[in-house]
Amino acid sequence: MKTFDTNEFQRLGGASSRLLSHDPGQELLERASTETLTPSQLTTQFFNDLEGSWFGNKGWNIIALPSRGSTPQSQGAFRLLVIPYAETLDVRNAGAPARNRGGSVDQFVAAVEYRQRVFNKDTGEALHVENGMFMNLSELVDNDSQTQPPPEFNVARSGTIPHGDAIMLLSKPPFVEQGAPKIPDISSLPPDIGQGAPLGYLDPYLMPRQGINVGNPNATLRQDLEIQAGEGFEILETKTLVLDSTQAGGINNIPFIVHHANATRMQAVFWLEKVRNTRTGQEFDQLQYTQIIDLAFHLKFGQTDPNDLITWPHVTINTMVKQ
Repeated sequence: MKTFDTNEFQRLGGASSRLLSHDPGQELLERASTETLTPSQLTTQFFNDLEGSWFGNKGWNIIALPSRGSTPQSQGAFRLLVIPYAETLDVRNAGAPARNRGGSVDQFVAAVEYRQRVFNKDTGEALHVENGMFMNLSELVDNDSQTQPPPEFNVARSGTIPHGDAIMLLSKPPFVEQGAPKIPDISSLPPDIGQGAPLGYLDPYLMPRQGINVGNPNATLRQDLEIQAGEGFEILETKTLVLDSTQAGGINNIPFIVHHANATRMQAVFWLEKVRNTRTGQEFDQLQYTQIIDLAFHLKFGQTDPNDLITWPHVTINTMVKQ
């Protein structure tokens, strides 16, 4: 088993998925413990810990793409890309809360803005650029200056990506657990490809690859924690945020994306961990995440309805440390 080395974290040179075998967001929310802090306080606490500069080079990008020459509604082949990546994530306070005026009640939205840059770990090629915000939607005040109950989904994340996508994900309040996170299994395989697919159609997902469990990427996140534990690193506390575009949010895509490989749903789970080196007593902040974006392309086998397309989970994971 590979030894965990904190030096590896130093900077390098330079909709539909409700059909998934596992819905990590629902599984995590069912385990959320009752908190004494208010939703606003829990969210503020999470944002405070998220602020700063993060780096991680344990990232993996798993994405299926339409094969060359295929058309969106064809029953064609696909390419599976499995790419290791390094990432920087810079999170900063966005300033004074924005006031949404609603007549009988106003909302005061506090936010942090983020800037994400992802690079191929092997080649240094830029893979992903994203800018956005995390927003605390908890503060509602009526005309008599009385605080009103927060909305069910009191956390929002917006983001824009140069591929031509804009996301809005919402979440219930973050929850806090003592110790390491209980990271659930997920599946990167499409949940339903229809009937009569060629033998071995999904074999690319089953090929062993060094450093990543392609079929269940969250197992790789858990392995990172197991390696740390074996080297004397203890997770004291974990704050978990579960975001989903289907929770009153959404994804908007340019026409090309909609026609060729439509992004229909996005889920994201963030685990903010306080880690201690039991040998030295030193503590540091660690961020692990899983993101799943559903891409719809290729007609399901045995189907003729042009709208009955295969859902392909596009999964990204990483383990990062605050610098």
